[in-house]
Amino acid sequence: MFSFFKKKKEEEKVEEEVVLQEQEKETPLEENPKEVIEEKVEEVKEEAKEKPKEETSSKGFFSKALSKTFENIKSVVPQRKEKIAFEDIEEMLIEADMEYEIIEKAMDGLPEEITRKQLRHRLVMLFEHAPDVDLSNLPKPFVRLIIGVNGAGKTTTIAKLANRAKNEGKSVILGAGDTFRAAAIEQLATWAQKIDVPIIKTKQGHDASAVAYDTISSAVAKDIDNVIIDTAGRLQTQTNLSNELKKIVKVCGKAQEGAPHQKLMILDGTQGNTAIAQAKAFNEMVGVDGIIVTKLDGTAKGGALFSISNQLELPIFYVGVGEKQNDLIEFSPDDFVDSLLDEIYTTEQ
Repeated sequence: MFSFFKKKKEEEKVEEEVVLQEQEKETPLEENPKEVIEEKVEEVKEEAKEKPKEETSSKGFFSKALSKTFENIKSVVPQRKEKIAFEDIEEMLIEADMEYEIIEKAMDGLPEEITRKQLRHRLVMLFEHAPDVDLSNLPKPFVRLIIGVNGAGKTTTIAKLANRAKNEGKSVILGAGDTFRAAAIEQLATWAQKIDVPIIKTKQGHDASAVAYDTISSAVAKDIDNVIIDTAGRLQTQTNLSNELKKIVKVCGKAQEGAPHQKLMILDGTQGNTAIAQAKAFNEMVGVDGIIVTKLDGTAKGGALFSISNQLELPIFYVGVGEKQNDLIEFSPDDFVDSLLDEIYTTEQ
């Protein structure tokens, strides 16, 4: 068993190094922005016509998103039970891509046969290290800086966040701060047009911090509630990327005191624990206030959410569970844990 874990850790380490060195390959969405975005944007636009009936997360959403993770854990625990063996729970969490150090922390001291109540308490506790965030009495404009590697789903997530703001009756403006790639500017501009929100943009290679400054200044002048600014996910070197992000943060503060109010890291859920290395790197550059996990519906690595929150000690604000506008949902540790346990435990009397 130990050799299995050792081999798994070595594989994860190699994956993390590759990710940090290459900063991910471009996705088909970014390679052909106009052609592919038109289809996905029309779906978002259609759903945006009606205000979503349910804005918050629920077990139903997570059940949909975690279907591939469920397939893995049910291979270990195929039948729902009242109590489940310690070793089966341990193997199940490994199959869900939770890091073994986190599993040890969660399982320490539990009996050989574990009830739902016992396991639920331990799993929910893994999210308690993340600080509580007070989102009442937000400044105006409320400025969010979106960071993350190329291909993680930044642009699509920005569009969904903008739609959420509009559905809540708030005004929003976008800033195309990824000036390193022309495709990124074009992609965000296409979304802005379809969602019908203003955007501040410039040409490829121009100063990204100037875009951030102009976006915030425009929001102040026009009394706009929300500012969402995209940033580069890859420059020639990690040092260049770090310097650019630090400059953007500094300039945001000049445009409005206290801005950016949130620096949100977009993590690709299909990468599981490998995404933690990305978050740590960006956190060292500029500090991260919270996480949005995307593409959760396309992975069997749902258990990585435990590791992401626990290791980074950062709140997970939203999870992306599909391509449609309603598929960006607020993250609830209770709903997330319950959706997992519903698959393996019988209903409590």
